Amino acid sequence: MAIDFRKELNARYEILTKSVEDIEKKNKSFPDGRINTRYRNGNTYFYLVNCESKEKYLTHEDDALIEQLIQKNYLNKVLKDAKTERKAILKMLELYPEKVAEDVYDSLPEWRKQYATPINLCDEAFAQKWMNTPYKRKPFKRGVPKFYTLKGECVRSKSEAMIADRLFVRGIPYRYECPLKIGNRVIHPDFTILRMSDRKILYHEHCGKMDDADYKEDMVERANNYSEAGIVLGERLFYTFESDKVPLDIRTLDRIIDAHYR
Repeated sequence: MAIDFRKELNARYEILTKSVEDIEKKNKSFPDGRINTRYRNGNTYFYLVNCESKEKYLTHEDDALIEQLIQKNYLNKVLKDAKTERKAILKMLELYPEKVAEDVYDSLPEWRKQYATPINLCDEAFAQKWMNTPYKRKPFKRGVPKFYTLKGECVRSKSEAMIADRLFVRGIPYRYECPLKIGNRVIHPDFTILRMSDRKILYHEHCGKMDDADYKEDMVERANNYSEAGIVLGERLFYTFESDKVPLDIRTLDRIIDAHYR
């Protein structure tokens, strides 16, 4: 399905309504009056203004009152903007159609879908098409152990199986060891990930033999390959690590997924 903007708008409206209610309740506890400020010689001076517009100079002994009135002023500005936004959302909900462009293809009978080519694929269809696009995987050498994921894929280690399974159960589209051409070289990232929020392609490498000196050199060379291709660490490239004494930390993996892959 396409993103349900009507649902998002309603959710935002509820958040704003709760904020309005909380601020209006909080405002009843604030003292009367407001704060005026003046600046002289780099110093700030505070004055209490009452309902008759008369000013009273406030000293440091009045810090609690100053804090309350400044908070009151801030909340009233938030209250004004929240009400304005809430009013705009109601107007948008009145104008927003029940059916959006992406829904047209989904609503077609199956026999029509066989002949119609959708202009805009919804997220689910886009991800499915991406995952189902054939690619040539890196071959397994004879005698090398194989490990299977929940999807039934064959991977090279228990940790890679764990990573694949965490991506799968969290609904993150991925390809295992899909070839990537960098200049005249072809590398096979452990996981090529489709981030659905912006449909960008990301890469996840699991460095599982950090005790092996030759392996670490290969990882450095691969990191340089990514850099040459403009694939920047922390933007489109992410790593997990383990050694003989320090296994893969699933909590670290989950934090990466939640922060970057959605």
